[in-house]
Amino acid sequence: MTHELKNKNLEIQIDLPLANYDFSRFDWTGKIVSVKYKGIYITSLENTDIEDDNKHGKGLYNEFGIEAVVGYDDIKEGEWFHKIGVGLLKKDKQGYLFSRNYDIQPAEFKVADKKDKLIISCKSQSVNGYSYVLKKEIELLESGFIIKYHLKNTGSKTIKTNEYVHNFLAVNKELIGSDYILKFPFRIKPELFEGNVNPEGKVEIGQKEITFNSTPDKQFFFSNLSGNESIEAAWELINTKNKIGISETGSFKTAKVNVWGWKHVVSPELFFDINVEPGKEIEWSRTYKVFEID
Repeated sequence: MTHELKNKNLEIQIDLPLANYDFSRFDWTGKIVSVKYKGIYITSLENTDIEDDNKHGKGLYNEFGIEAVVGYDDIKEGEWFHKIGVGLLKKDKQGYLFSRNYDIQPAEFKVADKKDKLIISCKSQSVNGYSYVLKKEIELLESGFIIKYHLKNTGSKTIKTNEYVHNFLAVNKELIGSDYILKFPFRIKPELFEGNVNPEGKVEIGQKEITFNSTPDKQFFFSNLSGNESIEAAWELINTKNKIGISETGSFKTAKVNVWGWKHVVSPELFFDINVEPGKEIEWSRTYKVFEID
């Protein structure tokens, strides 16, 4: 089942927890599958070369613990560990890999539909000293929306992990190219990148922006854009052809910003570090704005 938040400017399609995508990577609470601004798509897909797009990312899918997986190192093969926002995953004999599909015991989900807002809660089982309650609110604004997170540690062990949104973006389904500019409020430090994949040289790294000299046929990826410096969590993507921009601003500072993309999509990612002791809770938010440019 899909829920819609809509006003005169925006149309946001949200898959409910047990609808469509049901794999082990992305958070099931409030899967934003598409965003339209005045009838124009702002979001895209992870992969356009597949028949079933429910097997991969789309829209604005977020993920917990792409690297720091809760409880994974504490257990043996065949035992279960937490993937926040999904449920329990069964450990196999290999090291954790986000792209692998694991056996899943889904968490308990509840949905509340309010005016211009969707609230989804996720209550985990208690396994190996870890348990939590996650609540996500997606609230529609006049020309944007805000995603609010609330995570409570209900277990006996500290939860240490991170969260980010894999923003699958493209304006009006336009291919990535010279019409796009991706801007950041900090100096980009390519000399300190942890990952630098630009096989065709079609992605150009500036001091505070990323541009494209033509459409990349191969995937590109840059990790740790700020060189581990704690900076304002924000980005802005401009499409000069359609004269539309979209931005994200976090309520937090971040020391990790990544960018991934392909010919049809670009994805800036702002990571939020999570460290919650037993009985404690933490809140953060991400605000998106869609706007027109002259």
